[in-house]
Amino acid sequence: MYLKASYLPLGAPGDRLAEMWAEPGILRMPGAHNGMAAIQARNAGFSSLYLSGAAMTASMGLPDLGIITVDEVCFFIRQVWRASGLPVLVDGDTGFGEALNVMHMVRAFEDAGAAAVQIEDQVLPKKCGHLNDKSLVTPEDMAAKVAAARMARRSLRIVARTDAAASEGLDAAIARAKTYLEAGADAIFPEALGTREAFRAFAKAVDAPLLANMTEFGRTPDITAQEFEDLGYKMVIWPVSTLRVANRAQEKLLKVLARDGSTKAAQDDMQTRAELYETIGLNDFEALDRKIVRSAIPTMGD
Repeated sequence: MYLKASYLPLGAPGDRLAEMWAEPGILRMPGAHNGMAAIQARNAGFSSLYLSGAAMTASMGLPDLGIITVDEVCFFIRQVWRASGLPVLVDGDTGFGEALNVMHMVRAFEDAGAAAVQIEDQVLPKKCGHLNDKSLVTPEDMAAKVAAARMARRSLRIVARTDAAASEGLDAAIARAKTYLEAGADAIFPEALGTREAFRAFAKAVDAPLLANMTEFGRTPDITAQEFEDLGYKMVIWPVSTLRVANRAQEKLLKVLARDGSTKAAQDDMQTRAELYETIGLNDFEALDRKIVRSAIPTMGD
């Protein structure tokens, strides 16, 4: 529970994430689309999280087309950060506009608790990186956004994503990555690479912490975290996996309820009341409340 002293994070989240980049091994960052998923990821032993734009919008019943606002994203950041206390890399889509909008986004995200922001080089309305017919801004326009983010940040780390491989080729994606690093990016995210060979070639050409996206049902083949590390990557995300599983489970439950008029046939698959309360730390909150109330009540004569 994040209110316990043992979970209070020390230092700025961005600095903590940078320290993790400097440690040996690849950083495994599962997607956490809400506070519950964040707690469960932390309890499973993960040390950092990813907050996906696709997962946020899907949980709101919307497509991933860059149509949610900075404030709506901050709502998700606050609950994931407060629930887990873990550094969170947040999907900032195209930066919500041009340079000044990017600076506003960076300040808002950092205030909400984000450790890092991902900015991509698509044109609005953006698309999922694994879909066809993506349109890109010029490398210079994207570099300006990266430079603006760098200027606005205090400790927030900047991950520059390029979608160029699918439409312009791997060499163009590499050239863009180098331009974004020169503009101030701390790490690079080459999106939708389709082969292990492409991942390896990109890593050999770009000297920076690199992020791999292991989203299901996309262009990238199933590659393990260890394989990505061997290919030269520092981070790997599974951006929508928890949401996909949760959505399928909800769908199955609702079909049972519609069929039977009861949830009994699905209860073996449910988190119990006791398990829920344990996960969210209900007893800890109650104990803290009682402690505060006791210490606040004045005694006779005060």
